[in-house]
Amino acid sequence: MARPIAALTALAAIAALALPSAGQAVGGSYTFQGGTRWEQAQVRRALDASRFDWGVVPGTVRIHLERGVDSHSLPGEIWVDRDLLRAGPFGWAVVQDEYAHQVDFGLFDDMTRARLTMALGGRAWCASSFPGLRHRDYGCELFTSTLVWAYWPSRLNAYRPESRADEAAAMPAPRFRRLVASVLAERQLSLSRTSP
Repeated sequence: MARPIAALTALAAIAALALPSAGQAVGGSYTFQGGTRWEQAQVRRALDASRFDWGVVPGTVRIHLERGVDSHSLPGEIWVDRDLLRAGPFGWAVVQDEYAHQVDFGLFDDMTRARLTMALGGRAWCASSFPGLRHRDYGCELFTSTLVWAYWPSRLNAYRPESRADEAAAMPAPRFRRLVASVLAERQLSLSRTSP
């Protein structure tokens, strides 16, 4: 009996992601490599501005702050251009976008990626498996851009959609948050079934 109650409790906690709360998000385990204290503070502020719970990402993410690098992510690693951080809140969306890729790397399987690609109107999940498409045709990019806007709907957000063609407008924010909550709840259920 304890297992179903624990699973339901976990589902309720994850379902809370469906709607952003009035408070800021918590969580996210990360360390820095490089950057000044001020630049590191900009990354923290960027992640705190979002109402997404970065704590769902397993493990600790290493955030490299380097000058002149194209911001990008690999599993457990994020690179952010230090010059971008000088823009203050304007650069925060990129930080959130790269951390959102860690959600994919740490939690999604191929079925989840296929489901999200279809729901968001992508043609393939990511360039690593299907190169040559436009940025907007990749489900992983639509997912991260939409997450940035759905959980930080601020006029300061550089990803604020200006038209339905924008990546961050792949799905209306409330519907996207429900989809994310559903995906994360299914992931939690799957983990609870396989754990001893």
